[in-house]
Amino acid sequence: MVNEEARVRALVEGLPEAVVVLDSERRLVAASPSAIAILGDHARGRRVGEDVQDALVLFMGALPEFSAYQELRAGFTAAVSHELRTPLARLLALLESTTLPGADVDELVEQARQEVQLARDLIDDVLFLGELETGREVVSLGRTLAFPIVEEVVAAYADRAAHAEVRLAAAGGATVSQEGASQVLVVADDGSGVQGQDLPRLFERFYRADRARSSRGTGLGLAIVKHIVTSAGGAVEASGGPGRGLEIACRFTATRP
Repeated sequence: MVNEEARVRALVEGLPEAVVVLDSERRLVAASPSAIAILGDHARGRRVGEDVQDALVLFMGALPEFSAYQELRAGFTAAVSHELRTPLARLLALLESTTLPGADVDELVEQARQEVQLARDLIDDVLFLGELETGREVVSLGRTLAFPIVEEVVAAYADRAAHAEVRLAAAGGATVSQEGASQVLVVADDGSGVQGQDLPRLFERFYRADRARSSRGTGLGLAIVKHIVTSAGGAVEASGGPGRGLEIACRFTATRP
């Protein structure tokens, strides 16, 4: 049951809508960020009265029914379907444009290829997130070199960045430090940054700040990061501001056997 509650919390905490999940005795199991703003006190286990307004209240029953989790997954599936429509609609428009007189077919085909890649990335991220939530993809702590991974990510996006006339470079963007009993992994960039009110929502599924809405990301990257970090017993937060880039800090506290 504990694992199932953890899966519910991980799913609800990434929802943009105001959603509250209660157990059979109306004790709080999970709440989305929007619902927390309504509840105020969001301590797990506290009883929630009948006066919850402006939030969708779901009840988590006994297994194996687990109706609340199934309902949440149904909502997630609907969100995925909505997100997939955008690249597919753009792809159809690009293919239709190739038949117009004077069309730059090579350029249109390249743009169509990018839309196909975006749809593929979205599907891959959704499948990976599903594996994390169901426990098929096991998360455990280990040792690895962080900076080479950042370099691999930069290399993977090199072609896409060149097409968008954006320069990507990895230069000291990842650091690991000791803060008390915690190991802290920080990855930062020097981009345009985000507004302060957007920072708490960056880890929600499909959430994009205003400046990122025109980007070609899947909207699931930081949601996956949060799920991996929290599943391994850590915590993650975002900081920064307009003109100050974005910094993602992952904290892991060692536990004694």
